[in-house]
Amino acid sequence: MGSSVEVVRQKSIVVATLNRPDKLNALNKEAYEDLERLVDVLETDASARVLIVTGSGEKAFCVGADLKERNSMNEKDILVRLEFVRRLYLRLENLPMPVIAAVNGMALGGGTELALACDLRIAADSAVFGLPEVDLAIIPGTGGTQRLPRLVGPAKALEMILMAKRIQAYEALRIGMVNLVVPLGRVVPNAMEWAEKMLQAGPIAVKQAKAAVKQGLEQDLEEGLRTELKSYKACLYSKDRLEGLKAFKEKRKPDYRGE
Repeated sequence: MGSSVEVVRQKSIVVATLNRPDKLNALNKEAYEDLERLVDVLETDASARVLIVTGSGEKAFCVGADLKERNSMNEKDILVRLEFVRRLYLRLENLPMPVIAAVNGMALGGGTELALACDLRIAADSAVFGLPEVDLAIIPGTGGTQRLPRLVGPAKALEMILMAKRIQAYEALRIGMVNLVVPLGRVVPNAMEWAEKMLQAGPIAVKQAKAAVKQGLEQDLEEGLRTELKSYKACLYSKDRLEGLKAFKEKRKPDYRGE
């Protein structure tokens, strides 16, 4: 039996595939631990520049927590698990490289929350998103009540959460929950194309742009502008910036080295 999360590396692009298609890629203890090990590596691996997260099969990206496993857990066990996953998703969100969710099918509950923890979301036209927890007499517990309203606004987020509403891919696109909708067979290829485009840019610039946006969202405008300046300075004093100017003058592709 293979890993619950298969990891493949192509140059500086890492593709992590949730690999429980018979369970619609539901997340159990093993899958969470596999994701944690991946995040452990990527937090300090400067050679990894983009992460793509997707699901195996054609039905589901991820339908959230494995409820069969969850039924065997008591309240204390569940709270411990929630805290683990909450921190894991926060670490995933705060990785220095861009993280793209290639949503190849249903993304429900913790699956939607996993996609929300990524920076960008490309969805198959067959994808469905939803946070159905209130129908099970609980609430989204790994970031859904916080990340969704930040992305689509509180009214639309409350509509989805309070009514346990599922939405189709094009509705998710309309409200700004996903960036792009493509045919199923194009989800990962499109994510790879986006990743390849990012690899052409200066590694320090990509990292600092993400940091400036993420940090600025939690700050007032004045503080956010200071954050932007700090990130700009990190690019300004880099060798890559000088290489970019030189390459432009010489009409060639720049050779960025993340220095």
